[in-house]
Amino acid sequence: MTGPLNVFDYEALAAERLDAGARGYFDGGAGDEHTLRWNVEAFRHWRLRQRVLVDVEDCSTATTVLGEPLALPVIVAPFAYQRVLHPDGEPGLARAVKAAGSIMCLSTFASSTVEEVADTGVSRWFQLYAFRDLGVRRALVERAKAVGYTALMLTVDTPVLGRRERDFRTGFEVPSEIAVPMAGHGAVTAQETSKLISASVTWRDVEQLASDFGLPVVLKGVQTWEDAQLACEHGAAAIVVSNHGGRQLDRSAATIDVLEEVVDAVAGRVEVMMDGGIRRGIDVVTALALGARAVLIGRPAAWGLAVGGEDGARHVLELLQAETEHALRLVGCTAATDVPRDRVLKDR
Repeated sequence: MTGPLNVFDYEALAAERLDAGARGYFDGGAGDEHTLRWNVEAFRHWRLRQRVLVDVEDCSTATTVLGEPLALPVIVAPFAYQRVLHPDGEPGLARAVKAAGSIMCLSTFASSTVEEVADTGVSRWFQLYAFRDLGVRRALVERAKAVGYTALMLTVDTPVLGRRERDFRTGFEVPSEIAVPMAGHGAVTAQETSKLISASVTWRDVEQLASDFGLPVVLKGVQTWEDAQLACEHGAAAIVVSNHGGRQLDRSAATIDVLEEVVDAVAGRVEVMMDGGIRRGIDVVTALALGARAVLIGRPAAWGLAVGGEDGARHVLELLQAETEHALRLVGCTAATDVPRDRVLKDR
């Protein structure tokens, strides 16, 4: 085979295709990018414990998240301005996710409308930032709910944007023709979007979202047991353990290393997912063993989209599905929903 064989191949090909500004925007992190690197490197310290003589002829990667069936425990995380990567943009990625049998989380700052993505028929969640203007917040959610988005994902780790120095060095700006179709504001440029976000978001906002719209609220950006417990107390339906892909606070912990802390804190009251550093099926299985219901991917999907549009994104998901099934069989598990904690061991 001469095509990409894994996510790392797609990363290398995307680097060749994107100019320095776009590459830095999607691949870069905050500050010295310690957390960006740690998210990937931390998986290397978790050892898989291979159990043998288990009948794994029948092995399923299927699961459910918030009651929705998935063919694989990999959801596509929200990330903005996908038309910068490829003209297929968000609708192309949505079609790839639908083919994979998973869920797509659409970013508030998407370069396509909620309706365009809904028209693909993909299972879909809507990601929301806490806006200063509560009317805009309500209009966005009601518009998404009207076209079948089944959950709200509130990003909680961005009271201010991280200091992303790659963008400073390249002077990258999202092209003005790629704007965000924002309810109540018309088409908003990327330069204007950060001004709309409130730094005063609190647990009260979580309660309000959970009570006002009748949709489950997923909190993305929880990293500690204290906040995990508060999430359960204030109406969250699920948690995504996340450090925003290393794009917010540099030297925050790798997400795989704090996943178990959060899982233990919620004690089954809500479902827990994680993102950050997922590059292989063995990473997915490691997260499942540590208590994640599923994982989210951002950059791997972005690289697939950049390299081959819808087809590239679909292939990335196919690779992760195949690798996950392969890893499940080799650790002696027959289902993604039943990966015991004893299948992983931390290398001290």
